[in-house]
Amino acid sequence: MFRMPEATTQADLLAKVAELNHDPDIDAILVQLPLPSGLDEQAVIDAIDPDKDVDGFSPVSVGRLWANEPTVVASTPYGIMALLDAYDIDVAGKRVVIIGRSNIVGRPLAGLMVNHDATVTIAHSKTRDLKQLAKEADILVVAVGVPHFIGADAVKPGAVVIDVGISRGADGKLLGDVDEAAVAPIASAITPVPGGVGPMTIASLMAHDSDLG
Repeated sequence: MFRMPEATTQADLLAKVAELNHDPDIDAILVQLPLPSGLDEQAVIDAIDPDKDVDGFSPVSVGRLWANEPTVVASTPYGIMALLDAYDIDVAGKRVVIIGRSNIVGRPLAGLMVNHDATVTIAHSKTRDLKQLAKEADILVVAVGVPHFIGADAVKPGAVVIDVGISRGADGKLLGDVDEAAVAPIASAITPVPGGVGPMTIASLMAHDSDLG
């Protein structure tokens, strides 16, 4: 692990990435995001050698994903697919709604789902009739970072619900984007918060690191 000082400039960070790119003893590079204000995240991501891109965020990795070619995929989406596979939940032919369009979860997960023959809709803050759209999903993925953003009125009975969000309530309790107590009785499966997607993300990151090594 390399800790950069608070006074690190864009040039300093890019120089460190270049150094690691050329270091034969370094197999994988991960930049902890978000970066402090004043630093260009995308420029740093773009500078990472695609063959050492353990996060799957580089343009080359993203392009390979959408071309359905072998590549490292962002850890959270990869972990979600592994979780579905572990429980024999086939996404082929299913209507999948992903609420959240981040480059970390929503967009790469959509690519993975499409590559596995799902019919995918990405929803976001400007999506109209969001609850009705969510209620049409066979598999609903919520990644917005808003506690209890989705309740029972936005979930189709029997749907699989993947809760990616995690935040703290006023009492300090960890909460997901889905009101688990309300949704669990009508869903066929739901991931808990904490202890659901989070551990799968970590496991996926470790697997990627091992693969690159």
